[in-house]
Amino acid sequence: MAIHYPAPQELGFRIPAHLRPERFSQGFIHALKGGQLNQVAYFKLSFREGYRLGKLYLRQLRREQGVIGFPMKAQFHMRAYQ
Repeated sequence: MAIHYPAPQELGFRIPAHLRPERFSQGFIHALKGGQLNQVAYFKLSFREGYRLGKLYLRQLRREQGVIGFPMKAQFHMRAYQ
């Protein structure tokens, strides 16, 4: 059973005219899947803008569900003296 990730158009987001719609949608869906920007093709403008919108959309969804933020990792620094 495959998970359906909505395209930005399905959610009512408008894709700017200066961006490529197919690449923008790929970036948006990549962000929804939790992907990282670790390939050269991911740094093209249309993909990056779609990725950014996807991350902002996920953040808004979490807020609506009551998840404010993930806890910060505590850092512990210790020095040993002789």
